[in-house]
Amino acid sequence: MAEDQRLGRPRVAVSSCLLGERVRHNGNHSRSRYLTDDLKPFVDWVPICPEMEIGLGTPRESMRLEQSPGGPRLMTRTSRRDLTPAMTELAAERSARLDVDGYVFKAKSPSCGIHGIPLYAGSTALSRQHRGLFADAVIEAHPLLPVEDEGRLNDAVLREAFTERIFALARLRELLESDWRPRDLVAFQSRHKMQLLAHSPVGYRETGRVVAEAGTRPREELAGAYGTAFRTAMAVRVSIGRNVNVLQHCLGMLGDELDPVRRADLAEVIGSYRARRVALSVPLALLRHHARGEAATYVQEQTFFSPYPDELGLRNHVA
Repeated sequence: MAEDQRLGRPRVAVSSCLLGERVRHNGNHSRSRYLTDDLKPFVDWVPICPEMEIGLGTPRESMRLEQSPGGPRLMTRTSRRDLTPAMTELAAERSARLDVDGYVFKAKSPSCGIHGIPLYAGSTALSRQHRGLFADAVIEAHPLLPVEDEGRLNDAVLREAFTERIFALARLRELLESDWRPRDLVAFQSRHKMQLLAHSPVGYRETGRVVAEAGTRPREELAGAYGTAFRTAMAVRVSIGRNVNVLQHCLGMLGDELDPVRRADLAEVIGSYRARRVALSVPLALLRHHARGEAATYVQEQTFFSPYPDELGLRNHVA
């Protein structure tokens, strides 16, 4: 299997300004180096700027969310223009045809922010717990879509979690868009077993239950059920404990191929990862190194070991 097919190639929506397009309200951009330098070779971007799409242009008057009996309104600060109808209509239209594996929104934007957007009454910010109007509609329409903003992607844990999910969903999309057969779904599940287990043991069992119906359940119905179960499982945050469980499972698969000294060394490194003394990349590298025969084939095929291009180096941080 070719490398691109094994890893998948995500299609990711992104606020245009994060790619360096000068569409901010002040005529500038907010280029994210992780997106434009690190991820760019491996993903296909779908740039979106809702303000430009509703005809505001740039530079433009700044906006904010304001309280109203009918819910938050998107208002320009000086001219008091109500942009809510246009932005709501655009969000509904965009959401209906959005076919992507993830979305990176512009942080702190009253249209695109996904965390901590203030809601005003007069000059007073009543709360800072809202989402931007456009982002909120997209997320409500696609609750299992991986979403982040560029600010949170500066956090190593959140960056790794988001990147892992978009590559997993890209592989799922590519499978379901192909002329797949039941055996292809079985093979897909087999390759993702350890990755699913690290996210959600419940999701691991549910995806396995759906795959067991391959060949007997109508094809489209099977695809829909599996897609929902897979996305739901991948939306659960990975924990150190579940990663340790997977690592120990893989260590057990090595069987008698390891002498007692090497087995003890591997167990010690897994323990060091559990104690947050080493990064996940360390036990993963050792397991790959020591795997032989059937165990080597299993390790090489498991997406848990290479969920995205190794060049991204996202598992080198200590939790």
